[in-house]
Amino acid sequence: AIVLIKILIHLEAIEYLISTLDRVEQLANDIPPVENKASRFGNPAFRTLYDKISSEAESWHQGIPNFPKEAIPEVSVYFKECWGNRTRIDYGSGMELNFLCWLYCIERLGVLTEDDHKALVVRVFWRYIGVMRVLQSRYWLEPAGSHGVWGLDDYHFLPFLFGSAQLTGHKYIRPKSIHDAELVEEYSKDYMYLACIRFINSIKTASLRWHSPMLDDISGVKTWDKVNSGMVKMYQAEVLGKLPVIQHFLFGSILPYQGIPAPAPNTEEEDAHWGHAHAHAPAGASPVDRAALGWGDCCGIPVPSAFAAAAEEAEKKRSGIGLLSGQGIRPVPFD
Repeated sequence: AIVLIKILIHLEAIEYLISTLDRVEQLANDIPPVENKASRFGNPAFRTLYDKISSEAESWHQGIPNFPKEAIPEVSVYFKECWGNRTRIDYGSGMELNFLCWLYCIERLGVLTEDDHKALVVRVFWRYIGVMRVLQSRYWLEPAGSHGVWGLDDYHFLPFLFGSAQLTGHKYIRPKSIHDAELVEEYSKDYMYLACIRFINSIKTASLRWHSPMLDDISGVKTWDKVNSGMVKMYQAEVLGKLPVIQHFLFGSILPYQGIPAPAPNTEEEDAHWGHAHAHAPAGASPVDRAALGWGDCCGIPVPSAFAAAAEEAEKKRSGIGLLSGQGIRPVPFD
């Protein structure tokens, strides 16, 4: 009976976390983007959403079953920061990391246990990705850094890490299967990795080798197990191990900092590179490691949203702006 009660409490906690994410999506639906057609960059209405989430965050945490009230101010910081940067109106793997740490803190505080990991990934984390897709498309969030700070689809890293683990040992689907459009369409509803590939294909033209060379390289690895182990190493080195990501991260009583003394932090106003990760390409990279190659300097160069670019292209096609037409004129294949 005691075990059953614990299971029910954990299920209640998971359902509450999902409902909290639903609230964020509802807020986004209630806060329309401002008229901003002249720009392909972040929509200022995102700041209104960010402020609303920040004002509600602590009260939302009070409803988490068995959540210690004294931990709310600290844990809610990770929740507030996981939606994007208010000033730059961008999003990258540093913000994604904040959501992961939010879940980790909830577990560390005894609300959930290791037995809940599968549900946390396939239900709670995946719901978070769904909400982020809404925010990214609605407010045209810019990729943080040059390509989402090691994001594999401009914004995210972890769905590919978890998704490759989900596919480990699959009898038929191989890493190279991401190039099979029919297979991706059929199984994207069941597998996180393929859902991410489908999403990329839905907003970008041409083939993966052009707009997502990291993923194209990774598809050459033979097994999902090797893909996953490579991604874990990459995440540790290129996200957790990068000062530009970690220097702005909250270390507190639940996630204490135990490394060497940190230098005095620059504030957002003082540091023009605040929040950006600087790419450094390793030499002699293997196919998986090549996914960690940099994209060049990003600081001072805003990166437009892929959603904004897609919307602009669609508008051009509707209006005929920039399109050549006439006898003998035909489109030139991208590749």
